[in-house]
Amino acid sequence: MSKDLKITKGVNIPLKGKAEQLIGNADRSKVFAIKPTDFTGLFPKLHVKEGAEVKAGDPLIYSKDDNRIQWVSPVSGEVVEIERGEKRKMLSVKVLADKDISYREFPVENPSDLAREAIVKRLLDSGCWPFIRQRPYGVIASPDDTPKSIFISCVNTAPISADQDFVVHGLENEFQTGLNAIKKLTEGSVHLTVTGMSKPSDVFAKIKGVEIHKVSGPHPAGNVGVHIHHIDPVLNNKEKVWYLEPQDVIIIGRLFLEGKYNPTRVVAVTGPMVKNPRYHKLLIGSQITPVIEGQLDSDNNRYISGDVLTGSRIDKDGFLGFYDEEITVLEEGNEPEIFGWIKPGGNKFSISRSLFTWLRPQRQLPLDTSMHGEERAFVVTGEYERVFPFDIYPVQLLKSIMIEDVETMEKLGIFELAEEDMALCEVVCTSKIPVQETLRKGLDLAKQELG
Repeated sequence: MSKDLKITKGVNIPLKGKAEQLIGNADRSKVFAIKPTDFTGLFPKLHVKEGAEVKAGDPLIYSKDDNRIQWVSPVSGEVVEIERGEKRKMLSVKVLADKDISYREFPVENPSDLAREAIVKRLLDSGCWPFIRQRPYGVIASPDDTPKSIFISCVNTAPISADQDFVVHGLENEFQTGLNAIKKLTEGSVHLTVTGMSKPSDVFAKIKGVEIHKVSGPHPAGNVGVHIHHIDPVLNNKEKVWYLEPQDVIIIGRLFLEGKYNPTRVVAVTGPMVKNPRYHKLLIGSQITPVIEGQLDSDNNRYISGDVLTGSRIDKDGFLGFYDEEITVLEEGNEPEIFGWIKPGGNKFSISRSLFTWLRPQRQLPLDTSMHGEERAFVVTGEYERVFPFDIYPVQLLKSIMIEDVETMEKLGIFELAEEDMALCEVVCTSKIPVQETLRKGLDLAKQELG
């Protein structure tokens, strides 16, 4: 049964640089990378050595905890580097792409005609399984579990985020086929959330076999965690709810329709430092250099794979993350400011009226990475509650994590959350607490102690 959501707590950050709805024509990346650091709780093991020749869909890495879960090459070519960090931690596996991509072949089949076990095996063998994540803990789902429901959020309210209607336009068949496969994975419902602010695209409006919910309100109204909390909450660590992104469903649909792993995404290249923000069709793991070359206003930039709230910092020649559909470029806020916070600023953002930006609420701001302060005493201000649309006490939860009180963490609802759900708390925090990092420590501890 459809349940429409109207979220009132939250805030839309008026960041400049939203992508125009045009597809760019940048050259394809020559080198691609799969980064184990994109996957929470992963202990990676290598499937290949440097110099190995691979096809698109051939495994590169597998999970030490479950060797059925693997990550495959997005292109055919040669494995040119296994990048490692401190204590030989694996950072990335890089593949130099062939001019023409050759694919590992899989059977072309209608997922509606297959049993659940056959679909699970196909997703595992093809490298598509890591697209499926779960609450609690915000980690890759276990193929041995059966979720009580599955959520797909087709609403994106993060600052200058990719427009979901635009990125899936014309891919109705792939999306429906992917959903037909996903539906076999649960005995419960598949919940599709769409924007309630305007008429959804035909891709979403004509979908069959799912429950469609309309969502409206400020960010984080588009977060899948908000939808799970209000529609089918995770009440304990034994309950499992799975979730995917719409473009991941499309990749799964291609697998069954074409018999190959083709992880092409429509990615928004955005941010106040980008001259012509627009979309590009990129494979997972693409190097970002071709799409930002000649598009930047200066060299003093921070490059982010993902959105400004939850994305990962990368180098100028870095690589698109496994789950990301946005590349954001901000100016580095590393210059001292005269009078600091006391100076009134028309280009600053605040949820209070201490600045003058509230006089022009529609103005888009060229925000940079300045924190305007440093970590200090963690005090109760009520700021978190203004932007946190969960029936959870956020400050009390974070303090229980800081003292590693697992029982209190459980009682306060940590199983419903992932980092993105508390990202706005970090933005508005007067105490400058690293909220997302703290929450992840709590989730990892809870998983270790409670399973």
